[in-house]
Amino acid sequence: MYDVIVVGARCAGSPTAMLFARQGHRVLLLEKARFPQDTLSSHYIHQPGVALLHRWGLLEQLRKAGCRPIDHQSYQAPGVRLDGFSLPVDGQRTTYAPRRYVLDPILARGAVAAGAEFRESCAVTDLLFEDDRVVGVRYTTPGGTAATERARLVVGADGMRSLVARKAGARNVVEHPRQTCTYYSYWAGVPAHFELYERPGRWIGVIPTNDDLTLLMAYFPQDEFSGVRRAVEPAYLDAFRTTAPELYERMRAGERVEQLYGTGHQENFFRQAHGPGWALVGDAVNHKDSITARGITEAFLQARTLTGHIGDRLHDPVALEAALERYEEDLDENHTSFYQAALNVAELKPEGRTEMLRKLAGHQDLIDRYFSTLSGACSIDDFYNADLLTLLDQS
Repeated sequence: MYDVIVVGARCAGSPTAMLFARQGHRVLLLEKARFPQDTLSSHYIHQPGVALLHRWGLLEQLRKAGCRPIDHQSYQAPGVRLDGFSLPVDGQRTTYAPRRYVLDPILARGAVAAGAEFRESCAVTDLLFEDDRVVGVRYTTPGGTAATERARLVVGADGMRSLVARKAGARNVVEHPRQTCTYYSYWAGVPAHFELYERPGRWIGVIPTNDDLTLLMAYFPQDEFSGVRRAVEPAYLDAFRTTAPELYERMRAGERVEQLYGTGHQENFFRQAHGPGWALVGDAVNHKDSITARGITEAFLQARTLTGHIGDRLHDPVALEAALERYEEDLDENHTSFYQAALNVAELKPEGRTEMLRKLAGHQDLIDRYFSTLSGACSIDDFYNADLLTLLDQS
C-alpha cells in the first residue's frame, strides 16, 4: 500500500513524486517510457520554473548538462522590436531551454533521491476502484506481466491524453478550439538568444538549447494544418523567410541537424482537477497552445501547489478532500490568465498588441516588465502601473 502513486514521470510527475516523498510519504512513480527519451516540447523554462529548480536543488545538474543559459529576449513584429528580459524570481533571472531527454531524467533522479520508487517501462492500463473511489492502478511491467498497486491517492501526470483523467471520468470544465499547428527542428551554427517574431498568420520562436544547438519553431493557423503537413519543409522555411528575413539568413549559414517535428493537436482545456482518490497535474489537467511555452513552468508550479496543499493531510479523508478543493481553486486563480494569454497569442493576430508595444520603445523598465508578464514574474495588474498608464495616455 503506497501513500501516492504518480502516473507519468516527466515534468509534472517527477516533481510531484519528489515533493510528496520529501514530505515523508511512500511514493510510487510509474512511467511508460524508458529514460532518456525525447518528446515534443517547446523546452523553455521561465523564471518561476528556474527558481523552483534552484529551490529543489536540481538547477546545478541542469547547468552541468550543457544547457545554454539565456539572459536576453527579443520580440519583433511589423513596426516594433523590443529587447530586454524578464525580472528575476527568487534571485533567478537566467533561464534555460533543455532538451527533454536531458531534463526529464534529472527530474526523475530527483524523485528517487527523495525516496520515491521509480519504475520505467510500466504502462498503466486502468484504475482500481472501491465503490466510486480510486484506490490504485493496473499496469503492465517491462516484461509484459499484468500488475496492480494500491494507494491513498493516484495522481495523473500523464499528459494531454491522460488515461487517469479518462478512466476517472474527469470532464472538461473549460474548452476552446485548436488554434495553431507547429513544426520545429534543431539547428547548428545559428547563433541566437530567446527570439520571437510575429506577423499576421505566423509566429516564430527561437531558443538556444543543449549541445550548442538552436531550436527553431514555426507556428501556423490550425486551418492550414492539412496543407502544411503535406509539404512541411517548404512551408517551414517560407515561414522564416517571410516573417524573420534576417534570421532566415542566419539559418542559411547554419545546418538543420534533425528531422522536422510537429503537431496540429494543440488542445486547449481545463479539466476537473480531482475526485475521490485522484488528482491531475500538468498537461493532464490544463493544456493550452504551446506558443507561449508555459507547459514546463506550470507543471512545476502545479506540483508544488498540489503537494503543498495536501502536506500531512493525506491520511485524513476529510482534510484531503478539502486540500484537493483548494488545489482546484488555486488552478482557477493562478493559471487562468496564462491560459487566456496563450489563446490570445495563438490567434496570430498581432495588430492590437503591437500598437501598445510600440509605445514601450525607449522605456526599458516597462519593456522588462512586459516580458515579466509572459514569464510570470510580474502580474498583468502590476504591469499596468501608473508609469504605463501615463505613457499610454500621452500617446
